[in-house]
Amino acid sequence: MMYPFLQLDDMTEIVHSEIMYVNEQETVKVYIEKPVENGFHSAYCHLPDYKWSNIEGFTKEEIEKYQEIIESTAHLIIRFARQGGIGNAANF
Repeated sequence: MMYPFLQLDDMTEIVHSEIMYVNEQETVKVYIEKPVENGFHSAYCHLPDYKWSNIEGFTKEEIEKYQEIIESTAHLIIRFARQGGIGNAANF
């Protein structure tokens, strides 16, 4: 399941998964999607390693911008992923 996290001024949406375990390490998949004419640009960033995958349509500069956003909010994304999304984060 993916949970909403942030919508930017250009309508780019950032959502995240619940906590997953890969090789016994806590992992969160962050998905970024930006509407463009005739579709979307999209990419995944995997926390806590900040490993990017499935980059479709974004420039290197755009990914760098999203990297900064995710780095500055990763602690919140991971916290919300543990709690089942921002809507369930009762004691924020």
